[in-house]
Amino acid sequence: MELNEIRNEIDKLDKELQTLFEKRMLLCQDVARYKQAHHMQVFQADREKQVLDRVEQNASSGLGAASRTMFANMMSISSQLQQKMLLAAEPEPELKTPQMDTAVRIGCQGTKGANSETAAQAFFPGRTVQFYPTFEQVFAAVESGELEYGVLPIYNSTSGTVTQTVDLMRKYSFFITAMNRVEVAHCLAALPGTEPDEISAVYSHPQALSQCSDFLSARGLVRRDYSNTATAAKMVSESGDNTIAAICSEECAHLNGLNILASRISNVVPNFTQFICITKDMQVSEQASVISVMLTISNEPGSLSRILNKFFLYGLDMTKIESRPIQDGSFDVVFHIDFKGNLRDRSIAAFLNDLCKTCREFKLLGNAVVMN
Repeated sequence: MELNEIRNEIDKLDKELQTLFEKRMLLCQDVARYKQAHHMQVFQADREKQVLDRVEQNASSGLGAASRTMFANMMSISSQLQQKMLLAAEPEPELKTPQMDTAVRIGCQGTKGANSETAAQAFFPGRTVQFYPTFEQVFAAVESGELEYGVLPIYNSTSGTVTQTVDLMRKYSFFITAMNRVEVAHCLAALPGTEPDEISAVYSHPQALSQCSDFLSARGLVRRDYSNTATAAKMVSESGDNTIAAICSEECAHLNGLNILASRISNVVPNFTQFICITKDMQVSEQASVISVMLTISNEPGSLSRILNKFFLYGLDMTKIESRPIQDGSFDVVFHIDFKGNLRDRSIAAFLNDLCKTCREFKLLGNAVVMN
């Protein structure tokens, strides 16, 4: 056969396949109605496994895995249609709206002059901010109700994820309700009278040290981790030691009476850090546009692909996916995913219902309004 003849035959088969596919989807809608009438779950893992096992066994030699993948995708589409049908008949969920304009109990990690304070003031202009020594204490204060809102860094445009924040997300109960970003202009600051060649060690938060690694390496300066850029500046100001310096903001240097030895020392300028605002209860603004989830999946071939396919099938724009070790000795990972959407959208509810059924563990982290 000539190539055009082969392609014509493929086109005929494609038309038949499409007709059969549409017939199958119509039958799936009948299945959804039956499940609704009999109060059954849409996703039934045993039934799906039976179908996929049968397809793989009946496939021609060398096409078992491909056939299984094709039918798995088709069943995902079926599940999507069923979820949408069932949720369309349900009333819209009653979601609380953020009360950030009236909040008074607001907290962040660090001390006055920290970038976290700048982010908190952007969320809550003119309000008093309570400072905590660690990120974990901010999470705990929000979970207990001691704070109405907590502000934490989560991502930097130069050095990536703030792992301390992300690793604590699995441990605590909270919801993200807003996001903003702050330009981080790092400087090298030391006690008055200190000469640059006297400095041997530099203290700051690990993220700040990483963001200024080129500057530090070029000068052979030893890096010392500290809890926060602002607390590092405070420590240097009280140390009486002319051989150490801090990486902090210029405002923080001035607040602590330090001299600025070098300005804008980040590897990349401008350098931004993204902050999240968390609260104890789910609060969703009508303008919320970023949904965050955390999930684990079974350790088997194709499990991640099935998750990613669901985002495609629902037409959702995934803006971030990262994995972090669970830290239980298992070598398993937890995925942190951000995607565009609003929980008031019923198709999003259908997607989340579908998604969580195919995960080993699933946690909805919130729906944030992006404030800049």
